Amino acid sequence: MKIATMINYTGGFMEAVEEIQALEKAGLHTAWVPEAYGFDAPSLMGFLAAKTSSVRIASGILPIYTRTPALLAMTAAGVDALSGGRAMLGLGASGPQVIEGFHGIKYDAPVTRIREVIEICRKVWKRERLVYEGKKYQIPLVEGGTGLGKPLKMITHPVRDDIPITIAALGQKSVEQTAELADGWLPVFFHPDKVEQQWGDALAAGRSRRDPDRAPLEVFAGGGVGIGEGLEKLRDRGRDGIALYVGGMGAKKKNFYNDVFKSYGFEKEAEEIQDLYLSGKKREAAAAVPASFLEETTLIGPKSFVREALARYRDAGVTSLNISLVGNTLEERLKTLDGLSELIAGG
Repeated sequence: MKIATMINYTGGFMEAVEEIQALEKAGLHTAWVPEAYGFDAPSLMGFLAAKTSSVRIASGILPIYTRTPALLAMTAAGVDALSGGRAMLGLGASGPQVIEGFHGIKYDAPVTRIREVIEICRKVWKRERLVYEGKKYQIPLVEGGTGLGKPLKMITHPVRDDIPITIAALGQKSVEQTAELADGWLPVFFHPDKVEQQWGDALAAGRSRRDPDRAPLEVFAGGGVGIGEGLEKLRDRGRDGIALYVGGMGAKKKNFYNDVFKSYGFEKEAEEIQDLYLSGKKREAAAAVPASFLEETTLIGPKSFVREALARYRDAGVTSLNISLVGNTLEERLKTLDGLSELIAGG
């Protein structure tokens, strides 16, 4: 099991990169660079490529609506070249609140669009002349265009002609497609004890159609990590983030994260969190996150607890533990990473 983490640059770009450099030396395998509706991810990915030597640099995630498929392919190829073949293209649909509210682009057919983006990217990286007739993307453009478009292939030669693509997916059809086509899956609110009931059928259906020449699907999931006695209170650090997604990342009747939370058996709690958050009571919404969910999805506690949690994530098919390290200083977080690596190595 490899170790991945999402970069937190709220304290500044330089400080975030310095931390990744230290974590890289301690064994970090993948660094996710977030975008959402903050700074763009590729800028920091390029900077990170120059400042690191071994860590995989992944966009976490690029919303497919904000760039053309060809530009997504060009961006991944550029970071891959700068990093010497260490890029991973993390893609997702985001949601209508961000895509229409921030970017002013219509949110439609996310599953179809992701399939076509994956297929187009792989054609671009192989330097094929780009001709594509999809339901959402037609390249070259004919209808509605000047008629002057011509099939082109990438001028530069990518370092790799098959850059890994990971999809952030939650819906059944999206997860099924991810298991069929993608190289990795990045689910939010992954519960190791409920993955089979939630996505088992979708994963099985997708894998049954997977190209046998493509490597097995990587699964990135995890939570906060803290190893030691008396640390259980630190699980509460995840409350604000959960409340934001379950309560505020979407409208009252359309929130993908809220739907997943409900599917785990937290129907009443999901409703309460959303009602509180949307009414401006963010602190109360965070307090309404059930302690049982925090206990079941984090890796914070005595060494025996973390060891058992690791086994549950491994049994659930997780190949890369996606974590946030608790600790007030970099030294504390590095110590936690060392302890986690030892537990992983010990099986």
